[in-house]
Amino acid sequence: MSETIADPLHRRDDISREELRALALNAKAWPFAEARKVLERIGHKTPEKGHVLFETGYGPSGLPHIGTFGEVARTTMVRRAFQAMSDVPTRLVCFSDDMDGLRKVPDNIPNQDAVREHLGKPLTRIPDPFGTHESFGHHNNARLQGFLDFFGFDYEFVSATDCYTSGRFDQALLTVLRHYDEVMAVMLPTLGKERQQTYSPFLPVSPKSGKVLQVPLLDRDPEAGTITFADEDGERITQPVTGGHAKLQWKPDWAMRWFALDVDYEMSGKDLIDSAKIGGQLVKLWGGRPPEGFHYELFLDDNGEKISKSKGNGLSVDEWLTYAPSDSLGLYMFQKPGSAKKLYFDVIPKAVDEYLTFLRKFDAQSAQERLENPVWHVHGGNPPASESGLSFSILLNLASATNTDDRTVLWGFITRYVPDAGPQATPILDKLVDHAIRYYQDFVKPHKRYRAPTDAERAALEDLRQRLDALPADAEAEAIQTEVYESGKAHGFEKLRDWFKALYEILLGQQQGPRMGSFIALYGLGEFKTLLDRALAGEDLSQG
Repeated sequence: MSETIADPLHRRDDISREELRALALNAKAWPFAEARKVLERIGHKTPEKGHVLFETGYGPSGLPHIGTFGEVARTTMVRRAFQAMSDVPTRLVCFSDDMDGLRKVPDNIPNQDAVREHLGKPLTRIPDPFGTHESFGHHNNARLQGFLDFFGFDYEFVSATDCYTSGRFDQALLTVLRHYDEVMAVMLPTLGKERQQTYSPFLPVSPKSGKVLQVPLLDRDPEAGTITFADEDGERITQPVTGGHAKLQWKPDWAMRWFALDVDYEMSGKDLIDSAKIGGQLVKLWGGRPPEGFHYELFLDDNGEKISKSKGNGLSVDEWLTYAPSDSLGLYMFQKPGSAKKLYFDVIPKAVDEYLTFLRKFDAQSAQERLENPVWHVHGGNPPASESGLSFSILLNLASATNTDDRTVLWGFITRYVPDAGPQATPILDKLVDHAIRYYQDFVKPHKRYRAPTDAERAALEDLRQRLDALPADAEAEAIQTEVYESGKAHGFEKLRDWFKALYEILLGQQQGPRMGSFIALYGLGEFKTLLDRALAGEDLSQG
């Protein structure tokens, strides 16, 4: 995703700021619907703090993942929509819960024994197992910021450790302490009986071990701002809840963050609906106002099971970017965020082609229609110009037909079909060529299974060969497509789908394929006739 949220549309449409605002206020795309909730929240005027605050949260015990991208991307889309309809300043805070005590040593880090001896301490007080930063928390925070910077997100990084230790959260923590009984009344019904006996919203940090302790409170003094507890060795300790001497359990902590920072908007997964409701109750009893929000559905793997980082059954951002441009991932995040979606390798080609389709439509659309086009939201109103008209699927099939991993081979076919195309002139296409080759080599080629034609199919192929001979060498895709259709109909294929499936299996070694007319025009009429001849002669097409 590219960050071009300033003056959306202005570089692609000659409309005034006032016209844009009027169009945005009536736009139907879901980010606009979410943005209108924020606009109503502030009464269409600048809040006392001087801006609208959007927030996303991150647990830095692990590395950034595709869910992290999705949450920041979607929140950014809502922010952009808000900026189109209002001049009120906005901020996006990416908050790291880096004061959490580490409960388990991750499986994917070096020097695990060195980390294990610090279990229970805040992540920012655990030595960095990678040896590059002052702590494990700082290392993962740096990875998060590098991850977000790679995609060009416009955000401000905020650390929980900094907020707790600098005093930024002090007043909010004292408020929680003053409302301790009310907080317990909200939290205890959500817990099991055994947990109820020891629960406290405050987690003191041991002055001896530095660990975040899960212990019941022995006493509390709201006036003094202190809590009393038994340290790990049994000693009775009294210390302030401020200045980083304690932190909150995660549900009160989430609510306290909303309260302390005066967050206006934060989205979260549908697995956190109940937690968000509890957070809203807590913010209200402290005298604050819960943020507006949206609960998105979770991703599923190819078997329809929930994606789990520990299972490794999902698709990572790096894996997606190996086979497709990041803008296609942005589109995938835009589409139907309230519906569960499968996230595995097979969805990539479709996502890329849908992105290219929306990009092609954009220039011909009215200003109002553009606001409903997903690429407006992926690119903040300023998507790049559409290029060649070639789809990702057809590039995959070109790689399949040529059985090559050489980009110059593909470019030879492409430039003959689109003479003005080239790595410099069509940079989107240039990247797609590399992605298509990689995807073909890893996911298509290993599963290619060619078969010989049946007698009926052979007759149809021979007929198609003759029909193509009658066409000029520079025949258009539509003319070629017509002849492919006619061959199938002339040879008794009542369902033309079966005819095309036969072409794919016999000529490309796969069960699905491109629109044949377009593919043949790109591949070359002469080359395709040679391919037909080889198939009819019984040659091994897997050898290229």
